[in-house]
Amino acid sequence: MVVVRAKERIGSPPTPLPPPAVRPGRLHTHARRLWADRALLLLLLPGLLYFLVFHYGSLFGNVLAFKDYVPFLGVQDSPWVGTDNFRRMFADPLFWSAVANTLLIAVLQLVFFFPVPLGLALLLHSIAGDTLRRFVQSVVYLPHFLSWVIVIALFQHMLGGAGVVNGWLNDVGVGGISVIGNPDAYKPLVVAQLIWKECGWATIIFLAALSQVDEQLYEAAALDGAGWRRRLWHVTLPAIRPVIVLLLVLRLGEFLSIGFEQFFLQRQAVGPEAGEVLDTFVYFTGFASGDFGYAAAVSLFKGAIGVALIYTANKVAHRLGEQGVYRS
Repeated sequence: MVVVRAKERIGSPPTPLPPPAVRPGRLHTHARRLWADRALLLLLLPGLLYFLVFHYGSLFGNVLAFKDYVPFLGVQDSPWVGTDNFRRMFADPLFWSAVANTLLIAVLQLVFFFPVPLGLALLLHSIAGDTLRRFVQSVVYLPHFLSWVIVIALFQHMLGGAGVVNGWLNDVGVGGISVIGNPDAYKPLVVAQLIWKECGWATIIFLAALSQVDEQLYEAAALDGAGWRRRLWHVTLPAIRPVIVLLLVLRLGEFLSIGFEQFFLQRQAVGPEAGEVLDTFVYFTGFASGDFGYAAAVSLFKGAIGVALIYTANKVAHRLGEQGVYRS
């Protein structure tokens, strides 16, 4: 009986194993993650559409730089002129005057404006009292939410010919000073306006970087006898150096894009020789004069220089051991 049962057991077919679990493919996994984050993606959609339409979509308009664009004919039927617009650009003294003004103002902004948010962030980070820190933050952040129209109006009321400062100087018998409308004082004035309006808002990134610095590093440095200057130089600045380099690379990429509204509102007061920058030059050449092909050539030239600057600055950042904007 035992032998028969053994034979039956040996001759019986094996019990089938359960099928292995099917692992989802990579595409299916990504689809599930996208569906799980659908609410965040919907919030991201307006910003994505903005960049697609107004930044990437507008790149197709660069073809106007190689055409004598006539709005009534359209882009396709406007005559092709090749590089004539660029030859005209390099021979135009008004263009080079705008380039010179733009470069000088950009250098002044880089030298005087870029360090101010860092210094302000270090100052706010060192304030011990939370109430005082919040009050100072609120005061220095407030000008960012004012439009350039209001900012320039405030400066005119303060430094204009009939402003508060000149009124006080005349009362004390010193005599007024010419700031608003003075071509010689225009470039320092626009840099001062930018510092007053935007330095508080620009400190946000530096404050976020400072909040990530380990406090134990400061304690160890203090135990070793390092004063606040040595702690700043050997602990704080090296810890936030990647952020400083990243913002510097991004700023160099926008070196020739110093703004439009601020200069457009004050250009007439000082004249084109002192107040014309590339952004206003493109506007008045294209929209005011109707020379759209020439304006597109100037804009394309400015964009090409910006790409070259950000590429070069990113390479320098890699040489210094920093990540930069992207890895190459």
